[in-house]
Amino acid sequence: DTSGAEHLLGMGDMLYMPPGSSAIQRVHGSYISEQETADLVSFLKKQGEATYDESVLEQVEDDGASAGFQNAEEHDERYDEAVAIVCESGQASISMVQRRLRIGYNRAARIIEMMEKEGVVGPADGAKPREVLARHSYD
Repeated sequence: DTSGAEHLLGMGDMLYMPPGSSAIQRVHGSYISEQETADLVSFLKKQGEATYDESVLEQVEDDGASAGFQNAEEHDERYDEAVAIVCESGQASISMVQRRLRIGYNRAARIIEMMEKEGVVGPADGAKPREVLARHSYD
């Protein structure tokens, strides 16, 4: 629910927001038919036997346990909305998020902490609003 789509050219031109980011990127996806996909998969399968490195799975499991708020139970459903508000206003404070989203202090504080962990806003500086480090981009 952000602006920018009106500038798209069509034919695979799209807006993409990577996971864990509040910045929208303009990307272009090329068309590939189902037959081309099947041919490509067949070609790759003929290249040789797959070798698996089980240590990668262990690392992924370890990283998942310490991923912070990226776990579904810790991610706030209003987080993306709060990021959009903060980026639009150019400043971030717990009280502003509280007022604009009509949520409680503790929830707003957790959302601001998540934004700091993700690099959306800078650290607290006393009573001043936090600096917004991330911006929506459409280039």
